[in-house]
Amino acid sequence: MSQEEKSRRVQKVTQVTSNRFLNFYTMDVVNTKGKTQSYFVASRAKSPQELKLNTRKNKADGVIIYALYGENQEQVVLIRQYRYSIGDYIYEFPAGLVDEGEDFQAAGQRELKEETGLDFHPILVNPRYSRPYFTTIGMTDESCAAVYGTATGTISKEGLEDTEEIEVVLADRKEVRRILAEEHVSLMCAYMMMHFLHSKPGEAFAFLED
Repeated sequence: MSQEEKSRRVQKVTQVTSNRFLNFYTMDVVNTKGKTQSYFVASRAKSPQELKLNTRKNKADGVIIYALYGENQEQVVLIRQYRYSIGDYIYEFPAGLVDEGEDFQAAGQRELKEETGLDFHPILVNPRYSRPYFTTIGMTDESCAAVYGTATGTISKEGLEDTEEIEVVLADRKEVRRILAEEHVSLMCAYMMMHFLHSKPGEAFAFLED
């Protein structure tokens, strides 16, 4: 299927909301039987022109931070955050939006400091491991890049916004095992926690090696 043919699958896009961080769009689309139907998408885009279906560029909206703590990298930095969508707390990695013109590493350093008070020291990895990947593609065109490294310093809540209810958790392998078995966990965080759980002490970044 050519790019033009793929583009014709979406006949019309209507912006429903105009918010700073997230917007809702309705689409008139052509299904596999050639019939027109409605589809609904949430996006970080501020206008239809900025939707990835129009730009055809996978530009990272956010960054997810995989940071290890301790002299022997024996703890992973997690946040336990209240989310209105489930009315409960969930374990996630520190994360946030990438500012215009900001690179992933700088965004990771800024976001980790704001959410946890810790200092982030990124490591260089093959771009295949840190390029933007899509999150929940059935609902949104959002994509996020991952950054990896170590964290130092002292936990602080001074950088949190009023809308953020966050507890910082430095989880060792025993606690990671418990969290995976008993708690709400975001999918991306759960996968990386599994990597950490089954890595050897001091080799938690081995999966990033070529």
